[in-house]
Amino acid sequence: MAKSKPMIIVGNAFERERELAAQKPLRVMWTRQELNSLLNTYGRQVAAGHWRDYAIDDGVDEACFSIFRRSSEVPLYRIDKAPALRRKQGQYCLRGSDGQILRRGHDLTALLKFFERKNMRLVD
Repeated sequence: MAKSKPMIIVGNAFERERELAAQKPLRVMWTRQELNSLLNTYGRQVAAGHWRDYAIDDGVDEACFSIFRRSSEVPLYRIDKAPALRRKQGQYCLRGSDGQILRRGHDLTALLKFFERKNMRLVD
């Protein structure tokens, strides 16, 4: 009788891909589309004379876009992106100058409508 080769069973590739996707990224940063919508809103507010400076921070757990009235002050608003909260409260968070959470959401464009609402004024 001929000797048969041992059969090698390869693990489930789908499970391996799911495990790789579940791993935390090394750094959390804004995507091009997110940054585009942030900078569009920022540009409109600068043109209106409300804001003057911004800062972008990346980190292990979250990314932050800070908005300043003057560069020497504390941020007027802070928009955070925390992917760990994606399935719970939404990964985007808008904070005020005192750190209070003003709005949370799953969609950045819906979160940025907060600033569009403030510019509406009644004109005679």
